[in-house]
Amino acid sequence: MRSLLFFALFASVASQYASSVSAQSPEQPNVVVMMVDNLGWGELGVYGGGELRGAKTPRLDALAAEGMRLLNFNVEPQCTPSRSAFMTGRRPIRSATTRVVWGVPYGMVGWEVTMAELFSDVGYATGMFGKWHLGDLPGRFPTDQGFDEWYGVANTTDESQYSSQFQFDASVAGQPMIQEAKRDETPRDVKPYSLDSRRQIDGELAERAIDFMERAVAADKPFFAFIPFTQPHLPTLPHPDFDGITGNGHYADVLAEIDFRSGQILDAISGLEVEDDTIVIWLSDNGPEYFHPWHGTAGPWRGAYFTAWEGSLRVPFLIRWPGRITAGTTSNEIVHLVDMLPTLGRVAGYEPPDDRIVDGVDQLDFFLGQQSQSNREGFIIYNNDDVYGYKWRNWKMHLIALDDMNSDPRPLNVPRIYNLITDPKEEYEIQEESTWVLPVLFEKIVEFQSTLVEEPPVPFGVLEPYQPKK
Repeated sequence: MRSLLFFALFASVASQYASSVSAQSPEQPNVVVMMVDNLGWGELGVYGGGELRGAKTPRLDALAAEGMRLLNFNVEPQCTPSRSAFMTGRRPIRSATTRVVWGVPYGMVGWEVTMAELFSDVGYATGMFGKWHLGDLPGRFPTDQGFDEWYGVANTTDESQYSSQFQFDASVAGQPMIQEAKRDETPRDVKPYSLDSRRQIDGELAERAIDFMERAVAADKPFFAFIPFTQPHLPTLPHPDFDGITGNGHYADVLAEIDFRSGQILDAISGLEVEDDTIVIWLSDNGPEYFHPWHGTAGPWRGAYFTAWEGSLRVPFLIRWPGRITAGTTSNEIVHLVDMLPTLGRVAGYEPPDDRIVDGVDQLDFFLGQQSQSNREGFIIYNNDDVYGYKWRNWKMHLIALDDMNSDPRPLNVPRIYNLITDPKEEYEIQEESTWVLPVLFEKIVEFQSTLVEEPPVPFGVLEPYQPKK
């Protein structure tokens, strides 16, 4: 009898211990991030575009209905800064990645800790398929910084135009290439990145990403698939299968292709029967293109990329995690791209690095509906290396005026204040009604800039190996 009681007690304690271990060690979900290049807030159907922009977006509209759609998701004004912010959870001013550059050493130094490295450290297969734009030097390619494999382009899609331009000389300029590599390999040139391959590359990215996911599932390994598509970055040219499909021009054809490629990835996740165990994030890295005829729209917001206007910073963002993120939810709470690294760490089981400043905040409870408010009220606005203003709640302060990427920046003698609820186009200055906001925002700017003294930024143009001075 005593042995039976002992066995029952042992079984009860063992059961409680097993439950405790299970609660502390949840299953690691797969993470798939699709990032498009320079798609404005107003392009998708669920953001007021779609058919009004010449092409319905049924797959992405459905994805929005299956998860959460953010109305106030914010990025950096340019490609390189946004991708750095996403990868590191740090504002680009800290990482010497504040601008798009040509012809000089640039990129994210090897000392930075990337999201891909953190996923890899906790057992994930990591694959990237698409545009990097964070460095093309040894030590700065995707497979040097946490990805098991990569296929795509190291720099900007502008390069696809080079070989078709006036008096192009490959012996001097070099022929831009599509490349591939495995972890720690020197990237191998696959084929020229020309206007022809530019039209076809997003189809290849989808195919390779799907193959990567299939191999990870077959190996019973959680995976992080980062798919930074090249569309609709200029030259906005559709795949031959989509050329003319809408009858509304190349931009609409590309919008239809973007929706289709996203659907291919979603169908693969469903076909692999890992839908319930996969977080899907879909977003744009910047506001819309500026140059005609490739220009896009930010919907109700003013401006295009490379500026501090709302149309530059506010982009579409969709997130789905079946059974955990409530379907069909929307929010106008402020979230920033840097928040993705700590948020995904909560579900994957990695910790952000603690030996440097990380600007991102954990938004998981907000996404899961456990709180109605974001853990962020605003952020400082940098463009290149300059403070252009501050966005806080519904307020926006500009310190430098820049109408578009081809304009000259003009420092303002008096800061301009706008309210984004009453004035989404940032057209009506209301200083006399809102001077109380100025000291609040300047205090926040000073607070952020003091951290740059506490931890000096990585110097621009520094070569490898880099280690910060103690």
